[in-house]
Amino acid sequence: MTTSHITKDALYDAVAPTDFAAMLEIDRHTGRSTAFDKIISATHDHFWDPTDKRYIDFDEPFDMENQALLPDHMVPALETPYVQEFFKDKPKELIRFKNEMARWQLSAILHGEQGALNLSASLCHVLRDAGAQEYAANQAREEARHVAAFAAYIKARWGSPLPCGEVLKTLLVDIVHAPEVYKKIVGMQMLIEGLAMGAFAMIYKEWNDPLARKLTQLVMTDEAFHHKFGKIWADRTIPKLDAAEHAIVEDWAAHCFQTLLFNLVAPHQMRAIYDQFGLDPDIIMVQFQEMVTDEDRRERMKEATNIFRVLVKTLWNANIITDRTKAFYAMYVDFAEFEAEGEHMVGDDIAEDGIRFLQAVNFGVNADALKQVKIAAE
Repeated sequence: MTTSHITKDALYDAVAPTDFAAMLEIDRHTGRSTAFDKIISATHDHFWDPTDKRYIDFDEPFDMENQALLPDHMVPALETPYVQEFFKDKPKELIRFKNEMARWQLSAILHGEQGALNLSASLCHVLRDAGAQEYAANQAREEARHVAAFAAYIKARWGSPLPCGEVLKTLLVDIVHAPEVYKKIVGMQMLIEGLAMGAFAMIYKEWNDPLARKLTQLVMTDEAFHHKFGKIWADRTIPKLDAAEHAIVEDWAAHCFQTLLFNLVAPHQMRAIYDQFGLDPDIIMVQFQEMVTDEDRRERMKEATNIFRVLVKTLWNANIITDRTKAFYAMYVDFAEFEAEGEHMVGDDIAEDGIRFLQAVNFGVNADALKQVKIAAE
């Protein structure tokens, strides 16, 4: 096992992606782990097909001209005097602007799902354990349907997605191409999946389009299981790291978080949208910097569905954050709240309700009778 993988457990033992001969070794099949069996066997409970209208109907209408997909508070640019003044007497343009911001968010999610698909497939080439490999293949299949589903929604509402922002694009490329297994798992199964679960929960709670809410709930029924793969890695790996190895993982996670926090929704990432309306993103950025303080960010992160709060809680529950970096995150979140909440994540209840719906569709079970849906772990 290559030291740079930082896995510490045979479940995540890895070889070079070009070393197919290692996959032909007999002990892979006789020594298969059972750690992922519950997640794999639960797949049938949350199966859904984006092309089948029993699950979701992308022909459901929405008046894009007269109704905004998302509320004002989900569009930070609307807090700036410059943008407020610009749209003061342009109600239809304001609706179009908010819907383009929604298009940006869904496009970013689509690109993230594509990254998750490719990363899952790449794990199939490197993980020696047959159970872990099957899990990765299973996730690749589920990520593929997410790509298909978000593409179908975007096509129905706008015709086509927007390009991936440079910050997100760079991070996704780095994670997918990373030779180190720890970067793939921490980067995708924890950072990106944590970010996505927060985004899905926020869309489910806040958006005005029932179709968007249904879509995100269906995706969350899968993503909640994907997070478990990273949790098993953390449970089996983090306690065994020496100080230097833990620092490598911890510092890399903090770097990724900081990059996303300060750049993911920055105006310069959305220049294509602002150019459509004749707005100057540089002016918006200056006004953001004048208005938004660390205290403002901290207040916003108190919301349970805040995407960055969900991300930090994911890292905290995995014991990746220690006293070395806790002070940095504590500028924005209250760790005492995390301790009181335990490991329960904001998306778990939404996902469990979604699984009940899927069981009713798939097996004809009365959804009201399904009281004990649990997201399988080890």
